[in-house]
Amino acid sequence: MDSPTGQRRISLDFQDGGLVDSKMEKFETEYEEQGSVKRQYIAATVANLAAMVAGCCMGWTSPTLPYLESTKYIILTKGEEGWISSILALSAAIGPFPAGMTANRYGHKKALLGTAAIYILSWILLTAAKGAGLMYVARFLFGLSIGATFTVVPMYVGEIAEVLIEHSYPWIKIRGALGSFTQLLCTLGFMYVYSIGPYVSYISLGVACTAVSVLFLVTMLFIPDSPYQLVKRGDREGARKALQWLRSKSSSGVNKELNELQVAVDEQASQKTSLRDLVATRGNVKALILSLGLVGWQQFSGINAVLFFSQAIFKMSGGTLDPSIATILIGVVMFLASGCTPLLVDRTGRRFLLLTSAVGMTLSQGVLGLFFFLRHIDVDTTNIGLLPVGSLIVYIIVYSIGFGPLPWAVMGELFSPKVKSTASSLTASFCWVLGFLITKFFQDIVDGLGTHSAFWMFSVCCGLAGMFVFFLLPETKGKSLQEIQLLLEK
Repeated sequence: MDSPTGQRRISLDFQDGGLVDSKMEKFETEYEEQGSVKRQYIAATVANLAAMVAGCCMGWTSPTLPYLESTKYIILTKGEEGWISSILALSAAIGPFPAGMTANRYGHKKALLGTAAIYILSWILLTAAKGAGLMYVARFLFGLSIGATFTVVPMYVGEIAEVLIEHSYPWIKIRGALGSFTQLLCTLGFMYVYSIGPYVSYISLGVACTAVSVLFLVTMLFIPDSPYQLVKRGDREGARKALQWLRSKSSSGVNKELNELQVAVDEQASQKTSLRDLVATRGNVKALILSLGLVGWQQFSGINAVLFFSQAIFKMSGGTLDPSIATILIGVVMFLASGCTPLLVDRTGRRFLLLTSAVGMTLSQGVLGLFFFLRHIDVDTTNIGLLPVGSLIVYIIVYSIGFGPLPWAVMGELFSPKVKSTASSLTASFCWVLGFLITKFFQDIVDGLGTHSAFWMFSVCCGLAGMFVFFLLPETKGKSLQEIQLLLEK
C-alpha cells in the first residue's frame, strides 16, 4: 500500500485480528522508498558523452580527407591517409588494458575524466596539425581514449543502474535500457561530424569536436562515481552519498543496497582472476569462442571501412546525390536504427536479430559490389545512381539492429562475473586489431582488386557470419546466468 510520502509497506498479513509480519512472525513495519530513475538516466547519458566523442573521432576521416584533398590545406599521400584512418584502431586495441587497471584502482569516474582530458588534448593537436606527423600522434591518442571508453563506460553504467525498477508501466529492465546508450551516443557522434564536417573548415570542425569533449569533461565532474567502486576502495560513506543521488532516496533508503554491495565486494575480493580462468571450464572456452567470433565477423562485415570512407565511397560511385548529403543521410539512419535496438532485442531474441542482420548485410554489400562491377566494366549506371545510397542505408539499418550492438550484449551474458572484466578487455582488443587491419588495407584492396571486389569480400564474410550464428550461437533471451552457463557446458 502506497503511503502519502511516496513509500510503500512491505509484506504484511492480518492473522487472528493481529498484525503479523509474514516472514519474521513478529510485529514490525518496514518501509522502502520508491526513489526515481531520472538521475540514473542523467548519469548514463553524461558518461556516454565519451561514446559520442568516440563517434566524432571515428567519423572524422569521412568528411575531412576529401576536404584536404580538394583544398590542399594539408597535402597527404594515399599511404598517409591510410595510416591516419587506421592507426586509431591499432591504438584502440591497446587502450582497454590500461583503462581497466586505472578504473579498478582509482574508480570509473577518474578513469573517464582522464579519458576526457586525452580527448581534448588530441583534438587540440589534430586541429593544430600541418602535416601527417602530428596527425598520427593525435589519432593514436584518440585510439587509446576510444579503447578506454568502450571498456570503462559499459562497466560504469552497469554498476550505477538498478536491475529492476517498478513504474506505473510493466516492469522495466533499466540496466538493459541504459546499456544501449553507448551505441546510440556513438552513432550520434558520427551524425554530428557527418553533418557539419562537409560545410566548415578543417579548424572549425576540430573546434566543434573539442567542444563536445569539453562538455563531457565538465558534466562528468558533477556525476558520482560507481557506488560499487567506492565500496571497493573502502569509501562506504561516499558510496552511500552516490546511491542517494542516483536513486533519489534518503540515507536509510539505500541501506539495503549498500549492504548488498559490501557483500558483493567482499566475495569478489576473495576470488583471484587470471587469464587461465578464461579456459578453465568448457563453458568459458565456448563463451570465448563465441565472443571472439561475433566481434570478428562484426569487423569483417566492413563496418569501419564504410564509416571511415563513406564520403569517398559515394564519390567513387559517381551517383547523382551529393556525397556529403549521402553521408549525412547514413549518419541519421544509423542513429535512428540504433534507437530501435533496445525495443526489439528482448522481444525477438538475439539470434533472430543477428541472423536478420547477417542476411541483410550480405545482400546489401553484394548489390553494392555489383554496382561497382558494372562501373568497372564501363556499363552506364546513370539510371541506378542512387543504388549505392540505398544499399548502404539497408546495410547500416541491419547492422545497427544486429551485428553492431549485439556482439557486446551477448558477450555480457555469456561470461560469468568472475571472468567478465578480463574477457571484455581481451575481446575489445581483438576487435580493434581486426578493425585496424581492415581499415588499413581497404584502400589497397580497392586499388589492387577494385571496389567491387572489396564489397563482395565483405558480402561473403557477412554470409559466413550468418552461418556462425545459425550453427553455433545459443539463444540467451530470457535465460538467467546460471541457465546460460549450463547451456554452454553441454
